[in-house]
This record gives sequence, C-alpha cells and structure tokens, in this order.
Amino acid sequence: MTSHRTPPEPPPTLVLVAHGSRDPRTLTTVHALLDRVRALRPGLPVRLGHIELNAPLLPDTLAALGTAGSPGGAVLVPLLLGRGHHVKHDIPAAAAAAPARTLVAAALGPHPLLVDALHARLLEAGWPPAPGAAARARAGVVLAAAGSRDPDSAADTGRTAVLLAERLGVPVVPAYASAAAPTVPEAVRALAARGRRRIALASYFTAPGRFHAESAGAAPWIAAAPLGAHPAMARLVLHRYEEAREHEEARARTATPAGSGARPLLPV
Repeated sequence: MTSHRTPPEPPPTLVLVAHGSRDPRTLTTVHALLDRVRALRPGLPVRLGHIELNAPLLPDTLAALGTAGSPGGAVLVPLLLGRGHHVKHDIPAAAAAAPARTLVAAALGPHPLLVDALHARLLEAGWPPAPGAAARARAGVVLAAAGSRDPDSAADTGRTAVLLAERLGVPVVPAYASAAAPTVPEAVRALAARGRRRIALASYFTAPGRFHAESAGAAPWIAAAPLGAHPAMARLVLHRYEEAREHEEARARTATPAGSGARPLLPV
C-alpha cells in the first residue's frame, strides 16, 4: 500500500524592508547583508523591498510575490533599529494591502545581537579589547542614532545604550543625528563634563551615509563603522523572521475559527 504524504508547506518569503537612501553605499551594504542571510539559511526565499528612494519598493516586491502565487506568504523584517513611524504605520499598511498572506516582524532593536555588532565595530575602530579599571574610568561612548520624533524609538535606542554600557563597563549616552536630542556634540560635551576624556562613537546606523559621516566627524577619539552586514545582523534578521512566525503560530492555536479572512500581523 502506497502512502501519500502531504508535502510540507513552503516557508514564507523573508522580505527585508530597508529604508532606502541616495547614497550608493547603502544599497551595496543591504545586498551584502542579504547574502549573509541567504548563506545562513540556504533554500529560504529572501527578497528586498524599500520604503522609499530605491528599487524595488516594498509594494512592488509584495505585488510580485502575489503574482508568483507565493504559497507560504511573506514575513516583512524591518531593517530598522526601533519603533518609529515606518515600523508602526508604513510597513503594516503595505502588509495589509499585499495580495499574499503577510506578517510583520518587530524592529531589529533593542537586542543583544545588536550589542554584539556594536562592540565588534568599536573593536575594529581601536577600542581596547580588555581595558583596565583606570582606562574605563576615563572612557565613554556616544551611541549615535538617526533619531525619530516617536518616543518609543528613543526608548529603544536608550535600551540599547544600557545594554552596550553593561557590555563595555563605561557610560554610554544615546545621541541623534536628527529629530531628537541630544545631538552627538551635546552628548560628547556631557560625557566630558563627567570627566570622560576618551570618548568613542558607536554608530547605531545600518549603513554608511550622511548621518553616519556627520556623527563620526564629531567624535573626539575613535568612530566605529555602521552595523552594516556584520554576521550578528544576519542572525538577528533571521531571529526576527522566526519570532514573527512563532507569534503567528501561537495566535492561530488560540484563535477561534471565525474565518474573517483578515491577514494576521505581528503587533509592533
């Protein structure tokens, strides 16, 4: 007697949602990150969609998946570090309009893997691997971020600053390139007023660009490179993808079979 097993449902496509930039280095960095994600999960369909400025735009990516009849749907993973307007509104709106079943993952930050990447970038820039107590007493770090008017975004950056301070054993002050305070120069002055003379800049940016360049220019000591395609970033993208799927599976187990037809979204 021949048994006929139902083939497993294909996994949802991972759609990395980047902001978009006029700086060509940003797109190069995003593609390098996608390559790392694909290398970690061979066979997982991975696509890219931008919020603005670069092709493919997110609605076009989702439309193409719908046209292809993607049976597993999609999980949108924001290449964004906190809960700003894009994460709360723009990406869920694009997901709701998508022809395929679509989930929205949480923003990348805060998370310990981001701290791994930030620490590694600081080490690359010249931060001592094992500073003694005297060195730590003189040192401080400015965590430079893009900035947002959303207080949740600032809270997320602040949490990352706390995690990085715990890792380094020195004060870490969040600062912003736009839309929020303090600025990087203001944070540098605040640390200097506390007697910190060796002040490094940790770049809480996903890719090179104007904000990183301006922030690095205000660093009195070393300035780390952006997070970029660091291996921890690729692991975090996949973690958020799996987290969204697990959240949806848990929701499906507890939901009543109402058959409303609405696409489930992971709250962010």
